[in-house]
Amino acid sequence: MQVRLLERSTMGARLTPAGFATVEWAGTVLREVRTLLAGTAALRADRDSHLRVAASLTVAEYLVPRWLERLAARASQVKVSLEMGNTARVIELVASGEVELGFIEGPEPPVHLCWRQVADDELVIVVGAAHPWSGRRLPLSPQDLAETPLVLREPGSGTRDVLADALAEHGLALTPAMELGSTTAIKSAVIGGAGPAAVSALAVADELRNGQLVAVPCVGIGLRRVIRTVWAAERPPSIAARQLVAIAVGGKLPG
Repeated sequence: MQVRLLERSTMGARLTPAGFATVEWAGTVLREVRTLLAGTAALRADRDSHLRVAASLTVAEYLVPRWLERLAARASQVKVSLEMGNTARVIELVASGEVELGFIEGPEPPVHLCWRQVADDELVIVVGAAHPWSGRRLPLSPQDLAETPLVLREPGSGTRDVLADALAEHGLALTPAMELGSTTAIKSAVIGGAGPAAVSALAVADELRNGQLVAVPCVGIGLRRVIRTVWAAERPPSIAARQLVAIAVGGKLPG
């Protein structure tokens, strides 16, 4: 169905009643479009100036502060909010859109998020200075670790997942002595004699140097883990997020 919007005559062209109505409706649409464009521009500006990040506890404590210091030197106008949790919690925050960027550790990347490796880490088995293993000469075997009650992180922790997967490759499982919610709590428990633990090498460098903890060598088990940054495919990293990733990897910006 055709609607006549203009009437032409020897005097020129003029709007029909339908034409007047269309012009009025178009004005409303254009005003709404301008409001939409202004709103999205404001959201984009906020996204570029306020970076929301989540990181697993070890990464948040030992790596992220260094990266944020460098980001502040490059982009002082960017405000950063950091939330900490275990790897499962960080993945949840990124997937839901509550944060833009996450840093996690663990044996496998999440299949529903984009990711990039930013660093390597390794777990070490540590005991207190008074523990019988502190003077052990023979390396621990996977069987030794499986048969010994260990001080562990809670389920959902990347640290725990790495150790559990490494033992599972030998058909073995973890034996918890206790489960604690942070590496700091684990270190305190081990120093106090609670038992052996597997912790990030990043987290125990000081305690190994001053003798509070002793590293016990292992054979036949891989305790290396990958630290990754993750983001949602439908929400590509902002300029600030890409700058932070570049700092973390020391290389090319993610697309």
